[in-house]
Amino acid sequence: MAGTSAPTATEPRELIVELCQQFYAQGWVSGTGGGISIRENGRVYMAPSGVQKERLRPEELFVLDDAGEVLEAPERGKLSACAPLFYNAFRLRDAGAVLHSHSINAMLATLIHGSEFRVTHLEMLKGIRGTGYHDDLVIPIIENTAHECDLADSMAAAIEAYPKSHAVLVRRHGVYVWGKDWVEAKTHAECYDYLFEASVRMKQLGFDASKAP
Repeated sequence: MAGTSAPTATEPRELIVELCQQFYAQGWVSGTGGGISIRENGRVYMAPSGVQKERLRPEELFVLDDAGEVLEAPERGKLSACAPLFYNAFRLRDAGAVLHSHSINAMLATLIHGSEFRVTHLEMLKGIRGTGYHDDLVIPIIENTAHECDLADSMAAAIEAYPKSHAVLVRRHGVYVWGKDWVEAKTHAECYDYLFEASVRMKQLGFDASKAP
C-alpha cells in the first residue's frame, strides 16, 4: 500500500511532516483533518489547524511546552483545535505521541457499537501493547460535538475510565490514538484501524467480532 513505508526522519518536525504524508495516503488526514503531535524533551510539536496535511512543512509547526504554552508559532495558521485532546493523553497517559485519525473505518465502527468498541480473538490484537489474541480489547466511544475542543472533558473522563485503552473513539468522527513514542502510536493506529475495519466487515458477514469463536 502506498504511504506505509517506515519514516526516515528523526527530528520531530520532519517526522510529523513525513507521517502526515503517509497518513494522508491512508485516508486518515484528508480535507485538513486529523494529524499527529509528538512530545520530546519537554517540547510538544503540533501542526496548525486548517492546513493540508500532505503539504505541511517543518517550519509550519507549533512548538509548545508541557503546560501547553506556545513557545514557537509559524507565521501563518492557528493552534490546532485538537491541542486540548492531545494534552489529555500527554498528561493522563504520559504519551510520547498522539495521533488523530478521520479514518472511515474508525467512523463506521462507532455506528455499530454502543458506548464501547469491543473485539477479541483477532491476530492484530497483538499489535496493541498489553493485549493478546485471547483478550478482550475495549475502547470507549464518546459522543461528537460541534467543536472539537469541546470533546476535551469527555475524552479525559473516558481515558480515566478505561486505563487499559490506548485510544478513544468519537462517534461519527474518528479516533484519538497514543503511544509511548511515535513508533508505538503509529503501530497502535494501524492495528486499531485494521480491527475497526474487521469489526465492520465481520458484522456484514453475520459475525460478532466481540465474541470468541
